[in-house]
Amino acid sequence: MRILITAGPTREYLDDVRYLSNASSGQMGYELARAALEAGHEVALVSGPVTIPAPEGCELYQVETTDEMYSQCEQLFQDCDGVIGTAAVCDYRIKTRKPGKIAKTGEAITLELVETIDVLAELGTQKGDRWVMGFALESQDARFNAVRKLYSKKCDAIVLNGVSAIGSTDNFVEVIDQSQETVATYSGPKASVARELIAWIQAHIARG
Repeated sequence: MRILITAGPTREYLDDVRYLSNASSGQMGYELARAALEAGHEVALVSGPVTIPAPEGCELYQVETTDEMYSQCEQLFQDCDGVIGTAAVCDYRIKTRKPGKIAKTGEAITLELVETIDVLAELGTQKGDRWVMGFALESQDARFNAVRKLYSKKCDAIVLNGVSAIGSTDNFVEVIDQSQETVATYSGPKASVARELIAWIQAHIARG
């Protein structure tokens, strides 16, 4: 298969210096890319800003903003068999980016934020006969929110994990499919979890 994988955070700039982002290291997505390559697949890895090296043999596309990630993914998805969305996309951006650097005035400031594009949901609407696996990082009402995202993003399956996964070398995940049931659980180093997830995709949702 040719697999599209998104990884890492995105950044949404307030001005030319400051930005909104999150603490995603990109490690889970990069380990999935490595596991997919080891299993004999082709990988197109679209990554936000991270400090880890990309697995040898993958096609790496580096982006920064959410719009850039979507634009790159939309182009690549046409020639892929499926997508794994692990990127921790920034959910909001400033309505109007300020030129230069916002100066300190000693007073409180108000930022008007608007939602960014939902990259995986947009790809889900375009999937046709391709498969889509999403990731849901949840801290409250975890299962409810994961199932909601499963359907809103038109995923074939979604991987639920907790906030403890951020910055950690280990992970515990639940795979939830269209039955809304947990059909697999994996724990341990992210490299091991990634290999299990690639094997599950091959066995359960990969077309043909």
